[in-house]
Amino acid sequence: MKKIFIYCAGLTLLCACQAGRQEQSGAHYKTLTVSLSDQTLRSDYSATIRGRQYVEIRPQVSGIITDIRINEGDAVRKGQVLFVIDQVPYKAALETAKANVKSAEAKLGTARLTAESKEELFREEVVSEFDLQTARNTLAEAEAALAQAQAEEINARNNLSYTEVKSPVNGVASMIPYRVGALVSSSIADPLVTVSDDEEVYAYFSMSENQILDLTQQYGSLDKAMEQMPEVGLTLSNGSDYAHSGKIDAISGTVDRSTGAVSMRAVFPNSERLLRDGGSGSVVVPTVRKEVIVIPQAATYELQNRVFVYKVIDGKAVSAPVEVFRLNNGTEYIVESGLVPGDVIVAEGAGLVREGTLIDVQDTEE
Repeated sequence: MKKIFIYCAGLTLLCACQAGRQEQSGAHYKTLTVSLSDQTLRSDYSATIRGRQYVEIRPQVSGIITDIRINEGDAVRKGQVLFVIDQVPYKAALETAKANVKSAEAKLGTARLTAESKEELFREEVVSEFDLQTARNTLAEAEAALAQAQAEEINARNNLSYTEVKSPVNGVASMIPYRVGALVSSSIADPLVTVSDDEEVYAYFSMSENQILDLTQQYGSLDKAMEQMPEVGLTLSNGSDYAHSGKIDAISGTVDRSTGAVSMRAVFPNSERLLRDGGSGSVVVPTVRKEVIVIPQAATYELQNRVFVYKVIDGKAVSAPVEVFRLNNGTEYIVESGLVPGDVIVAEGAGLVREGTLIDVQDTEE
């Protein structure tokens, strides 16, 4: 029994000596000397893509489609004829209107001669003032009839011109739900075709009210934010990055009551026609911070919703709270307060360190 006691005492003394030597030499943790650097963070926002102009083409007159002069998906030019509606009744209406104008002109000529004659006879006291006024009224009526006939001719010409349905913008045609022989009118449910002008495209996305407030406070106003914000990127629906950068050019002046979000718009060039109206993607908004302290997230641990690091002071680990920027890249934090350049911290495994642990700082990285 005495031998067992002596053995246990010796084993305890040996462990204590080994622990003392380990404590004396310090634990091996990767450390980091804090310094200032520039950091760019990216935030992704789901976006819907729209063409610069998106126009539904509808007929202005009723009739049967007699010709379709484009194919679905064609690039079209402003003023190009896309559809032709049966012109026969509209040509006939124009000829009738022209004839009515000529008839009205003839009646006006007769009324004018009569009125002039009555004026002369009235001066010679051959006719009464009543006859003179009647002639004048007939002349005025003939002038009004001519004006009405001329207006009807203009209307007939316009209706005839509307039988050629033209594109009001440059762009790309959508699918066409109608075929030759279909009866159409201005009240049709579906447009003849839609034309999207996608030389430039708009990406619509939303930010939270708090993020908009951050931008306003950072730049001074939303107008200054749009002027000074860096260019934004676009991630396509297949995960690839769009080759051209864009610019935020519009921010809604209201907050959506149902979502608490603020709509924004970024414009992107689209000379290769890679982007199409109705597409989707993600707008990538960079946040550039100059001369800031950046530390690995592995150098931190959280306690009661606060972020801490371990500073190495006199060779020992001392916990210290830090304030970090709300955005991060998933691997690093930007420290707003709690650290200064020159501080040495445990760079990884902070969750395993204990207060007062001896730290070997020979492998400090900067």
